Amino acid sequence: MARRRGGLAVVISVFGELLITAGVVLGLFVVYSLWWTNVVADRESARQSERVRDNWLQRETGPGALDTKDGIGFLHVPAMSDREVLVKKGTDPKELNDGIAGYYTKPVPSALPWDTKGNFSLAAHRDGHGAKFHNIHKIEDGDPIVFETRDTWYVYKVYKRLPETSKYNVEVLDPVPRESGKKAPGRYITLTTCTPILTSDYRYIVWGELVREQKVDDKRTRPRELL
Repeated sequence: MARRRGGLAVVISVFGELLITAGVVLGLFVVYSLWWTNVVADRESARQSERVRDNWLQRETGPGALDTKDGIGFLHVPAMSDREVLVKKGTDPKELNDGIAGYYTKPVPSALPWDTKGNFSLAAHRDGHGAKFHNIHKIEDGDPIVFETRDTWYVYKVYKRLPETSKYNVEVLDPVPRESGKKAPGRYITLTTCTPILTSDYRYIVWGELVREQKVDDKRTRPRELL
């Protein structure tokens, strides 16, 4: 009987050690996913952002002629963060992992801010890899969303939010986002990201509408919405 109890104690001890090891490994994975990938992504996005701004200083062409591969401009959403977010073409997760936002090329191609009408639709990670849209839930109706190009600030006003919808609901990206209540063509912006936090089961949507443009001056004076 004593020998049997001793063997059981050994099994329990080994099992306990395995659980501890598994817990440590899981903890390290969480640290990697939620902290280290942010560190790496922030470094990369800062490098890419600096390159875009350097290119702007060397170019005399308008925003429509910018190299969309390098980036078309910077998103500013005070309700989410005081950090600017570089925006590039496409929503491939590998690209978004660099700590940037991307505008949709499919399944519904995005308009661009300087287009006379359409929906400027963007996606970014909510957790890990820079988590640029982590605080999207803090955005409220009436909040400003500002997009910065080399020569123009585009100022949008949030008018509708959809806290949860299917990841397959592509109608939120339509040129006229009717699910937001709009019925006529205009100049809209749509922010999309995963929800709930730490999952990718659904999508969180924020819609805004252009209210004004402001030309960039020599000092690159920010719009009042960002002061």
